[in-house]
Amino acid sequence: MCMVIFAPLFAIFAFATCGGYSGGLRLSVDCVNKTESNLSIDIGFAYPFRLHQVTFEVPTCEGKGRQKLALIGDSSSSAEFFVTVAVFAFLYSLAATVVYIFFQNKYRENNRGPLIDFIVTVVFSFLWLVGSSAWAKGLSDVKVATDPKEVLSLMSACKQPSNKCMAVHSPVMSSLNTSVVFGFLNFILWAGNIWFVFKETGWHSSGQRYLSDPMEKHSSSYKQGGYNQDSYGSSGGYSQQASLGPSSDEFGQQPSGPTSFTNQI
Repeated sequence: MCMVIFAPLFAIFAFATCGGYSGGLRLSVDCVNKTESNLSIDIGFAYPFRLHQVTFEVPTCEGKGRQKLALIGDSSSSAEFFVTVAVFAFLYSLAATVVYIFFQNKYRENNRGPLIDFIVTVVFSFLWLVGSSAWAKGLSDVKVATDPKEVLSLMSACKQPSNKCMAVHSPVMSSLNTSVVFGFLNFILWAGNIWFVFKETGWHSSGQRYLSDPMEKHSSSYKQGGYNQDSYGSSGGYSQQASLGPSSDEFGQQPSGPTSFTNQI
């Protein structure tokens, strides 16, 4: 039940916080010649974070010339893979919810439903782990590439001590951090659900039968051994009593020997 409730929600939070992100930073370059300064250099970037395609112009502080620069890095592969996994996990969890509620009988028919559900759950657990780890590394690269100090180091005007370069505001990465957290929460949720899905498959029931059969055979053989021991004990006692009978009779016949001898004398 927890899987049905939380899986779609966690998937929505994962791809919404990553796929819907757009941010930016603002820099200022104050040249010695104030007419050449630019105190509001806006640099915007968004999903899928192809930062090498984000270009901007800055003053050179050497006349009216402008320098065209671009951010460094490309995290589109990890970001797109993460969002793709989240979208397909959301769609599958919705479909599974409908099947669990309205088609429970067909789900358990011929054991195909639980087996398919088990395999898909294992696959999505692996994909969530890989996608979240890759996106965490990609987000780290995005933070480095969009760091104002890193961007200012690319400007030739900022390499001259007479010019003043500073960051007006830095990009806000809180939603991207949230996407990574929800990515690993999705992995924990799907991985934890593997056992519960496995219990519904025929593999689990066949394993229980395999474990119960030796126990039943052991108990039945123990009962048979006890029965034979009792019967053996009773027969043994009977035979001992039968053997004692004749010996006592023979012992009773011993006085007849001397008596017959005296009579002869």
